[in-house]
Amino acid sequence: MFEASEVVSLNYALELLLSAGIATLGLVLDSPAVVIGAMLISPLMGPILAAGLALASADLYLGIKSLLSIVIGVALSVLFAAWLVWMLPFQSTTHEILARTNPNLLDLGVALFSGFSGAIVVSRGGSGGGVTALPGVAIAVALMPPLCTAGFGVGSGFSLPIISGACLLFLTNLAAIIASAFLVFYLVRMDSPVIRETIDAAILERATNDRLYKVLQKTGIARSFGHIGKLRWRIVMLLAVLAILFVPLRQSLLQVRDETRARAAIGEALRALAPGGTIVTQLVDLKSTPILIRLVIAGEIDRGRVRAAESIILRRTGRDVNFQIRHVAGDEELARLRDRLQSPASSPAVADVESVRADLMSRLEQPLKLVWPEDAGKLQAYELGLTPEQVLVRVSYESPKPFDAPFEQTLANVLRSALHLEKLQLILEHHPPPRPPRNNRQLKH
Repeated sequence: MFEASEVVSLNYALELLLSAGIATLGLVLDSPAVVIGAMLISPLMGPILAAGLALASADLYLGIKSLLSIVIGVALSVLFAAWLVWMLPFQSTTHEILARTNPNLLDLGVALFSGFSGAIVVSRGGSGGGVTALPGVAIAVALMPPLCTAGFGVGSGFSLPIISGACLLFLTNLAAIIASAFLVFYLVRMDSPVIRETIDAAILERATNDRLYKVLQKTGIARSFGHIGKLRWRIVMLLAVLAILFVPLRQSLLQVRDETRARAAIGEALRALAPGGTIVTQLVDLKSTPILIRLVIAGEIDRGRVRAAESIILRRTGRDVNFQIRHVAGDEELARLRDRLQSPASSPAVADVESVRADLMSRLEQPLKLVWPEDAGKLQAYELGLTPEQVLVRVSYESPKPFDAPFEQTLANVLRSALHLEKLQLILEHHPPPRPPRNNRQLKH
C-alpha cells in the first residue's frame, strides 16, 4: 500500500495519462468497451485504498502521501482529458458522458461494495500489493471515467452541469471507497501495536529514498508521524463527508424514480391515445410544468382519447400534462390524393392542381416546422418537387455553420414517415448569416 501511493513515479504517471486518454476517447466515441479498458489501466484505486489504510492505522505520513497522490492524479487526469477534448474537431455529448453526470445513492452503494472488495483482497494478501490486480473492482467503481467526463466539460466550453455531475460522482466513489476500506482495515486490526511497529519499520526502511519523507522531516509535521488523531474523530470525519454527499445523491435518486414512473405512465397513455404505428414522432419534456408532450400523428385523434390520456398521466404521476398534437396525412388521405393526381385532365384541372399543391405544401410544412431547431438555424424557404423516380424536398436555411449528417438523416426520415414515401430525397442548402456593414469613418486632418 505504501508503494501504491507513490507521489512521484513514472509508472504511475504513465498509467494515469494512458488510462485518461483511453477513457476520454471512449467517452467521445460512446464505446463502453473502450471505457472499460481505461478502468483496468487506471492506478487510482491504489492511493485511495492507501488513504483508508492510513485512517485505520492512524498513520499521518501514509495519509499525506496517499492524499498527494490522489490530488496529483485527479488534476493530471482532468487537465489531460480537457486538452484532448479541446484538440478534437468536434465535442458531441454522448450517452456514456451523460450516464456519468447524474449520480445517485445507487452509485454510492456500488462504491461501498467496491471498497469492501478491494480492502478485503489487499488484507488477504493479493499479489502486487493487491491494488492494480483488481480488475473486477476497477470496473465496478469506474474511477477514471468521471474524471474524464469532467475534463470533457472543461474542454468543450466549461459546461457546468457536466463538470458538477461528474465531480459529484467521483467524490462519491472516493469517499465511499475510503470509508469502506477504513472499516475493513480497522476490523483486521491494522492499528494494533504489533502492526504499527512493522509499518513504522517499513517506512523508515524506505525513507532514505523517499523525497517526501525527507521534506516532511524538516517540518513540525514529522512529530505527528504514527498518530493521526483519536478514532472517534476519524469516524466522525468520514460520516460527515458521507452525510454531505447523501443529500444530493438522494435527491437525484428520487428524481430518477419520478422520471421512471412518469415515462411508464406516458407510455401507457400513448398506447391508449393512438394505435401503434400512427405516432410519427414524439418529444417528451419531463422538466417542464406541466409535462409537455409533442406528438405528430397520422390521422385524426378524438378529443375524448386525449382527455383519457391526460387522466392516466395525472393519476399515475400527480402532475398535469400538456399535449401538443399535430396531424399529418394518413394512408387513406394519401390514397385519395393519389387518385386525384392520376385522374385525367379536364377543364377545371388548374383549380385541382392548385388545391393539390396547397395540400402537399401544408403536409410538408407541419412535420418540417415541428422538428426544425429554430435556435440553431433560421428556416428560410422550402420547396417540393416531383420526378418520375422520387420526390425532392429542398430546404434553405441560415445558420453560422451547416447542420451535420445525423440531423439531415433524421429530418429525411421524419419527412418520409410523415408523407408515407419510400423514395424521398432531401436537399439542405446552407446560407451563412450576412456580415454586418462596415462603418466608413472620415479622417479629419
